[in-house]
Amino acid sequence: MTREIIIAPSILAADFARLGEEIAAIDTAGADWIHCDVMDGHFVPNISFGADVIKAIRPTTKKIFDVHLMIAPVDPYLEAFAKAGADVITIHAEAGAHLDRSLQAIRALGKKAGVSLCPATPESAIAYVLDRIDLVLVMTVNPGFGGQSFLESQLEKIERIKAMIGDRPIRLEADGGVTRDNAAAVAAAGADTLVAGSAVFRGKSVAEYAANIQAIRVAAETGRVPKRQDNAVQPMRLGEGARTR
Repeated sequence: MTREIIIAPSILAADFARLGEEIAAIDTAGADWIHCDVMDGHFVPNISFGADVIKAIRPTTKKIFDVHLMIAPVDPYLEAFAKAGADVITIHAEAGAHLDRSLQAIRALGKKAGVSLCPATPESAIAYVLDRIDLVLVMTVNPGFGGQSFLESQLEKIERIKAMIGDRPIRLEADGGVTRDNAAAVAAAGADTLVAGSAVFRGKSVAEYAANIQAIRVAAETGRVPKRQDNAVQPMRLGEGARTR
């Protein structure tokens, strides 16, 4: 089973002084989702932004907000991010002792639930929650900072997780160091959702952002295993781009 490639630019690489404008720009430039990297300075060695910023920028686009919570503990903040406008809430398997409970909480809030794995975390960490998740995010850098180099060691993990997913309607996302130069390998390994920060926000104009997004998309499509069109599954659009509240 194959799924349409989704490109989710990470706003961590945007110009924060013009964040609303930057989101509008990547929306126009062809971004499928908007990836929001939330860092707490505790689980990861950096601080980015919180639920209030997501609430403030939510009106700038109708695209899916793909919210990646690199925070611990995470459970006390799930409701705040859900109310702020997140459509997909992804939490780290390493961030708490009760992953299954956390995923149930996300689903109870009416949101899509994702699990992220750091580079050193084996895919076995998600074996018993596969039927509770809508997305698996493989960190292809160590979380905490943008602009890092892609870890090729994670390609094999992506392949193994793809096999674990099987026919389940779960998206497989790669996040960290993804560029037009490695997007083919990432997609060939099985990822169908690519997060890119610096590789998208290189440049200053909508046209440049559009060219960057298109270059990553074309590279990813080129790297994919040939697929039968009659098995293609449409991406998670939450009602043709509409979002849950």
